Amino acid sequence: MQLTLEVNGMTCGHCEKAVKGALEELQGVEGVEVHLSAGKVDVTYDESFVSKDKMKDAIEDQGYDVVG
Repeated sequence: MQLTLEVNGMTCGHCEKAVKGALEELQGVEGVEVHLSAGKVDVTYDESFVSKDKMKDAIEDQGYDVVG
């Protein structure tokens, strides 16, 4: 499955790495593409292993806000 999350607070390369790294650690996440300027993150994942809520929690644990 493919999901696009809107993430507030990402401003630099470090932010991009933190969000990408947090998502890639989750079992079931197959690909992450961060669009820093747009404030969006595209995630390819297996929904039998990981949920949108788990992904939101992982991003919020890094200090960013997920919209929606």
